[in-house]
Amino acid sequence: MIPFAADYAAAYDLIYADKAYEQEVELLERIFEMYGQGPVRSVLDLGCGTGGHAIPLAQHGYTVVGVDRSPAMLAQARERAPSLPALTFEQGDLRTLHLGRGFDVVLMMFAVLGYQLENADVAAALASARRHTLPGGLLFFDVWYGPAVLTERPGPRVKVSELPGGQLVRVANGELDVRHQACHVSYRMWRIEDERLVGETRERHTVRYFFPLELELLLQQAGFELLRLGGFPELEQEPDTSTWNVCVVARRAPA
Repeated sequence: MIPFAADYAAAYDLIYADKAYEQEVELLERIFEMYGQGPVRSVLDLGCGTGGHAIPLAQHGYTVVGVDRSPAMLAQARERAPSLPALTFEQGDLRTLHLGRGFDVVLMMFAVLGYQLENADVAAALASARRHTLPGGLLFFDVWYGPAVLTERPGPRVKVSELPGGQLVRVANGELDVRHQACHVSYRMWRIEDERLVGETRERHTVRYFFPLELELLLQQAGFELLRLGGFPELEQEPDTSTWNVCVVARRAPA
């Protein structure tokens, strides 16, 4: 089953209603200021999902293009997006994308790079990012951090989201595939209204995790210079075996 199908996409914003998108956008703007070589005006959001980062960035005055391969997720993004001339959404595979233009910043947020499972997929995604990054522009992404994943290891998690007249219950179970640096996560969701089960959804997501020297090498091979590997969203934090999520700031290297 392809991740982020219609039923999961319809529930996505409810599941992540507590995700701190605005604070993450504030972090992005701080990164633009700290590492940018000039004013940041344009942003490409690869794997934009329902627009959680793209919409507030556009509201902050940036020209933003959001790209996702899931029609269902893009439908949610377009529905919730205000009418902003500086914001557009495109359907496409980030590995093969050719928009024919460059951006000051390219983003891959919420473990998007981790959904590229094979080395060739990761290389293609980073090549696409470079293809769309203006000279001296920035690349920013977050991924699962291998040392922490192997130390803490995934386990069952339950999340309950309150709905008008009911609840959305999601159970996630993770299983490690150490040989392939991946975690297979099986999701089951139940929608309950007036104490009755009215819907059930299942999805299976596989997410790759990464290690520091691996990331540095992959970036070098794609034509990027690694500027910062830090905790996410605590950029100043040095990652350790308890830091499940890390973020990467990189700059397009000269040709």
